Amino acid sequence: MNELDDAVIVEPVINSEIPDTKNNIISGIDPVQEEMEDDNVSLEVIDLENEPKKEEDLEPINSENDEDESIKENESLDENTSTSENIDIKEDTNIEEKKDTQEVIDDQNSDTYENVIIEDNELKEDENKDTTNLENQEENKEIENKDEDKLKLQEESMNILNDYGENFSTKEYLTNPAIGRDEEIKQLIVTLLTPEKSAILVGKPGIGKTAIVEGLGYRIKNGDVPNALKGYTIFKLNTASLTGIMPETNELRIQYIVNHLKNLDHIMIFIDEIHTLIGNSDNSLDFANIFKPIIDRGTIKIIGATTSDEYNRYILKDKAFVRRFQKIDVAEPTRDMVIKIMMGTYPKFEKKMNLKLKYTDFIKETIMAFITDATSEFKRVYETSVRYPDIALTILQQAFSYASFDNRSEVTIRDIRKAIQTTKLIYPDVIKKELVRFNDVFKDVYRMETKQILKDEV
Repeated sequence: MNELDDAVIVEPVINSEIPDTKNNIISGIDPVQEEMEDDNVSLEVIDLENEPKKEEDLEPINSENDEDESIKENESLDENTSTSENIDIKEDTNIEEKKDTQEVIDDQNSDTYENVIIEDNELKEDENKDTTNLENQEENKEIENKDEDKLKLQEESMNILNDYGENFSTKEYLTNPAIGRDEEIKQLIVTLLTPEKSAILVGKPGIGKTAIVEGLGYRIKNGDVPNALKGYTIFKLNTASLTGIMPETNELRIQYIVNHLKNLDHIMIFIDEIHTLIGNSDNSLDFANIFKPIIDRGTIKIIGATTSDEYNRYILKDKAFVRRFQKIDVAEPTRDMVIKIMMGTYPKFEKKMNLKLKYTDFIKETIMAFITDATSEFKRVYETSVRYPDIALTILQQAFSYASFDNRSEVTIRDIRKAIQTTKLIYPDVIKKELVRFNDVFKDVYRMETKQILKDEV
């Protein structure tokens, strides 16, 4: 311990005198020899080196080391923090990338799901469309079949009406058949336009009740009627064709026709002498109740015609008939009206009999006026009950018959005179007086024809 203390005391001297081995080697001094000479000193040096250092001497070193360690720790902490931050950033980035990826996947899945739904909906819509198309096709087929069946029934019903009656709407008219009957035709149209109402024409025999219905058919054919009546067809049915029983079915013929009328629309039925179908007359039918279903429909109209006497005697007693049929009074035409009617009717005779009425229009009108005057009311045979214009037209038509009998192509004044002379519609004494007047009125025409006859004979 004393030696160590001494060594510590002499430490500064020894340290200053320690040989520099590096320098000795350079100067040529043997370091081993010198080391042997100074064994004591070397021991001391060795001991000094092994001697523990004081705290004061260690503090600077420790402080430096601490600083280095703190620096290193700080650096390591910084590195760790930066690393952790980087890791956090990476994790955040990864999380965000995962979120973005998930969102993309979700969007893709949603798009895919939506596409699948859209495709399913489209498929369902296509299936529904196909189903609806099939249903529509089936419905259209059913409608077409029904329409075909309806058309067949309508054609069959129209053929039956053509067999039992006459079509006034397709009839060929040379002139207006109802000349001077505008007021009556107007009343008839207004009545037919009234819902659930039909019309009955009432007037004396031969005054032109049928001609009024023909005039309506003429107007319908030419489109000279209100829009509600356009497209209607008028059939004239004779009462004889409505009576009796169908041999195949034992069904009333009138009921058979009514059943076929149910298949038709926009039809007018004209029945002359309609009083024979009323329940109060002899051998008659319950007409009002039989026709009631088709009259109530409103698309089938009935036009009847009868005389004033029969109307008062039979029809007025049937209250159901009177409720459904509007009465239209038809008056006898005046003299001027009869002349116009005859001037408008003779072309029909010409075409029907393939003859021509000779002379100018002035002479023709004079002939028509003479026939009208010769058949005035008090000159007619009472039992015949014939009125204007029928009585005058009958004499004119008879003149055409005489020309046809003689195989001539023209009707002359002589044929007119012969028709007046032989008629049974006016009294005989009246005929004698009218022939005298006839010779006087048409003497110039006689002379011309006589000269022409003489020339032809020569």
